[in-house]
Amino acid sequence: MTSPSEGKFSIWTLMAMCVGSMVGAGIFSLPQAFGRATGPFGAIIAWTIAGVGMLMLAFVFQSLSRRRPDLDAGIYAYAKAGFGNYLGFLSALGYWSAALLGNVSYFVLIKSTLGLFFPIFGDGNTILAVATSSILLWCMHFVILRGIREAAVINTIVTFAKIVPILLFIVFVIAGFRYDLFAANFWGGGDPTFADIASQVRATMLVTVFVFVGIEGASVYSRYARNRADVGIATLTGFLGVLSLMVLITLLSYGIMPRTDLATLRNPSMAGVLEAVVGPWGRLFVSAALIISVAGAYLSWVLLAAEILYSASKYDTMPRFLSKENESGVPSNALWLTNIVVQVFLVLTLFAQYAFTLALELTSSMILIPYLLVAAYGFKLAWTGETYERDSSGHRGDFVRAGIALLYTAGLIYAAGAKHLLLSAAIYGPGTILYLMARREQSKRTFTPAETAIFMVAAVGAVVAILGIATGRISI
Repeated sequence: MTSPSEGKFSIWTLMAMCVGSMVGAGIFSLPQAFGRATGPFGAIIAWTIAGVGMLMLAFVFQSLSRRRPDLDAGIYAYAKAGFGNYLGFLSALGYWSAALLGNVSYFVLIKSTLGLFFPIFGDGNTILAVATSSILLWCMHFVILRGIREAAVINTIVTFAKIVPILLFIVFVIAGFRYDLFAANFWGGGDPTFADIASQVRATMLVTVFVFVGIEGASVYSRYARNRADVGIATLTGFLGVLSLMVLITLLSYGIMPRTDLATLRNPSMAGVLEAVVGPWGRLFVSAALIISVAGAYLSWVLLAAEILYSASKYDTMPRFLSKENESGVPSNALWLTNIVVQVFLVLTLFAQYAFTLALELTSSMILIPYLLVAAYGFKLAWTGETYERDSSGHRGDFVRAGIALLYTAGLIYAAGAKHLLLSAAIYGPGTILYLMARREQSKRTFTPAETAIFMVAAVGAVVAILGIATGRISI
């Protein structure tokens, strides 16, 4: 007899999915990203805001996994349950887009890292770099087609393998830390005024979002969990561990090099920091660690991207063809669509001056709407008392935490600025064709009046963005 739990994910696998999704390319670029924007004081404020905001969002995921165990597609299902079909679709589309853009950034950073040793790869956006990335992309594609659970096991192994080098980096940097240099960097080179510090902190917001994207990894795979309670525990534990690593890497780097030098480091900037401490082998060490890390993160993200399309299709929000599974239980059509779009964006990096930065910022921008809708749904449940009739424990705490998460995610959208919102609309607007296909298949009304207004905003934003890029008014 087959055990009901056979083939299901343990809490350790769920935690590895969460950590593996967050620890990817972003963590290796933190010294340069923060050095370009701020000093230690601004970094402390930025990580405090991001840490509290994302912690509250993690609590919302934990609460929703307990309050609505019937919603087993995670981030997308919450948006649909709370705010209707079209916003649910936009959440799925935004999350999927963030996942595939994150994968593009991983490929660019791997090739940029190789460019440290082989100049022909440049900054990851040369013809050879794109060609090599394309080969890797399709090799991984056929590995994943063999089975999601097998890929999840590989991801768990890789997650532990990539944490060890990061911990060693922290140990070496602590040994070489100079307090006088840290103090000289403290105010970020500007006047210690409120306006200057606020400007510095705002400049880091999209970076902090990017490195935390993936916090919902366990939630997306909740349908595979042996115990639904493990989903919330894995999310919270994984988040706190990753936050600790991020803060240490950022702050300790200010005690190794002047902020102006950190700002000009080539990515992966952790390599330059460690090289300043231990010599040339430090750059090679971090570069090898990055390749392992990014390979694992890519595996996590391509699984998440395919899973979100599959789940949305099963919930009748994406076209039916995306719910097709192969004999290994892999959502094969969703995987094909994901990797075809990744391939298109890889080609487009040939025309982007700063390919990695663009992919990073677009990934962060696309995830903002899905995160906002999750926080809003958690707040809505606490506000109306829905699901609290039978179990009122933690009601007030859930209300406060969801409220803070809602304010934080709304603030991130403001911090992103008009350019990134328009670039997001350039994906949301045309991407709505998938929603139109799904509604036509079901012979259902396309939009409610409120949804029509939302679609018009996305469509107009898409037109403005495309015209802006074509005329050069929006640079990529």
